[in-house]
Amino acid sequence: MKLLRSRPLLRWCLLLLGVGSLLLLVLLQHLTDSVQQQNPGVPVLEAPTWPERKVPSFPPFLHLCSDPLLGNKQPVTKRHRKLLLKGAPSGGSTALRTQRSRHRQLNDVCSMYQPVRRKQRVRLQQVSRLYVEDRFQLLYCEVPKAGCSNWKRVLMVLAGRARSTQDIPHDAAHYSNQLRRLDSYDRAGIAERLQTYTKVLFVREPFERLVSAFRDKFESPNSYYHPVFGRAIISRYRANATGSGLKTGAGVTFREFVQYLLDAQRPVGMDIHWERVGQLCSPCLIHYDFIGKIESLQEDADFLLRGIGAPGNLTFPDFKDRNPREKRTSSRITQDYFSQLNGTERQKVFDFYYKDYLMFSYPKPFPDLH
Repeated sequence: MKLLRSRPLLRWCLLLLGVGSLLLLVLLQHLTDSVQQQNPGVPVLEAPTWPERKVPSFPPFLHLCSDPLLGNKQPVTKRHRKLLLKGAPSGGSTALRTQRSRHRQLNDVCSMYQPVRRKQRVRLQQVSRLYVEDRFQLLYCEVPKAGCSNWKRVLMVLAGRARSTQDIPHDAAHYSNQLRRLDSYDRAGIAERLQTYTKVLFVREPFERLVSAFRDKFESPNSYYHPVFGRAIISRYRANATGSGLKTGAGVTFREFVQYLLDAQRPVGMDIHWERVGQLCSPCLIHYDFIGKIESLQEDADFLLRGIGAPGNLTFPDFKDRNPREKRTSSRITQDYFSQLNGTERQKVFDFYYKDYLMFSYPKPFPDLH
């Protein structure tokens, strides 16, 4: 009789145990999702996975598709339309057509060869080169040797931290911590700015940018690049290196520098001054609203500044404050440096920067390249 009376109680205990187990599973799933959401990164865009280079043809004849400024990655905000469509300065129609052409080229190259697309978070490292100017809502991706010092000066003036670009020395532009990087914000702040701010990228012909970096860092006195990079390069690539060269790191030749650049087992790591733009700024992941070029720097910069409503007296500075007595690196100077290499070495450097050449529609710098 007692056993019969205990059966309903046993059923209730089993029922409560089952409900408790179900609630525990739901709680554990919720905790798992929360932990996953705390991983670094901001879920903003889909990005293509780059394929390996398959065809040695250059340049490709790319299909010009619908207006890439409207894009299929992000909606265009009113601010972006205002930037490109409002009363533009003289030559605005030409500048707008140029922007459309550059975006089409970049979008087509990023999707060429039918790359596999997958969901991808924007990692902190991928926005670490983006500088933030909140007053005019700008994000500028720093590409060294492509006017970055003067662009930082412009951002500081826009932010009200200086009255004129002429008042800002080189070291103050780079080392005074007057400008904030995007990766210093929390995830919500990063996502909001990526989605609403005007994102700006300026690039330069890759060979010319490489020669400019070499001349600046290795042909002039430098207390960092000579001992850190120069000594390692001379030690690895120079036969019969002298004690002086091994001690100071001064006197690296352009060929030795190129050997270091192309070495998969570099004795010292990569540096932002010669890193590829695709690695620095992730242009196939981050949708840049404005793409400028050093080759048309003054026109591009003026069009951008007028478009965002910058003060009328603010123009892009043209002064050269590092090694001012040296000539600017030109296409002629670049040709002279690359003539020191043989055809195989030039081809390998071209292969190294191949995606940058494609994305930003630069022609082959030498006719024998393929």
